[in-house]
Amino acid sequence: MFKRDWNRRTCAKRGHITYAPAEPELAARLHAATALGDAWRCLRCGDFALGAPHGSGPAQDAPLVPRGKALRDLFILRFLAVERVLRGIVIILIAWGVWKFSNSQDAVHRVFDEDLTVFRPVADHFHWDLEHAPIVETIRKTFGFQKKTLLIVAGALVAYALIEIVEAVGLWLNKRWAEYLTVVATAAFLPLEGYELSHHVSAVKICTLVLNIAAVLWIMLSKRLFGLRGGVVAFEAERHSASLLEVEEAAGTVPHPGHGAHTRA
Repeated sequence: MFKRDWNRRTCAKRGHITYAPAEPELAARLHAATALGDAWRCLRCGDFALGAPHGSGPAQDAPLVPRGKALRDLFILRFLAVERVLRGIVIILIAWGVWKFSNSQDAVHRVFDEDLTVFRPVADHFHWDLEHAPIVETIRKTFGFQKKTLLIVAGALVAYALIEIVEAVGLWLNKRWAEYLTVVATAAFLPLEGYELSHHVSAVKICTLVLNIAAVLWIMLSKRLFGLRGGVVAFEAERHSASLLEVEEAAGTVPHPGHGAHTRA
């Protein structure tokens, strides 16, 4: 079965990341002298790349480059980050609409009643009780809200949107605090989403609820939050164990340089 190579896929788009460790034995395993010049092993995909290393120094100071499972997880986190940015923008637009409505509530009410009068003959022709239609009653209820209440709703929506955007930034940067914030904030709204779904079922609401539940469970388990699966200690150990330099320190040899490179005599 075809398996996606996240390491090489990322390097193909962003380029290799090389590092020359100060430890001679380790440097010798990561370096290859070729007919085209020096080549250093990429910390992400493991292939040898021609040219000077991007950094050098003690192995412990080498950048911790996401690779393998960590790289795949980062891709998923960034997908969630994009989804939250889009959601935050939509919520801000809704908040703006509520604020505009609060400043022109009476005018909108008059326009609504005038437009409703135009549709009454059509509704009567099809024997549809327009006055007691659910959507009409819902809109009319909003006209009864006080301006202060609408401003509070708009402010709450802005606050919610800001939380979504902060989550997005943190998830994009792969910050652990953002993972906790995402889990807590998303889980807090799951009962409300379930309540809304019980009153009105729609494909969008079902997909949103399923996505949020899956996101909460995946982040908690894969990132070992709240002490799950060994907690932060096990998470950091797993993250560091995927580092190419640590793998090389534990191993005595590396594969022969690829891509047609020839070692000098």
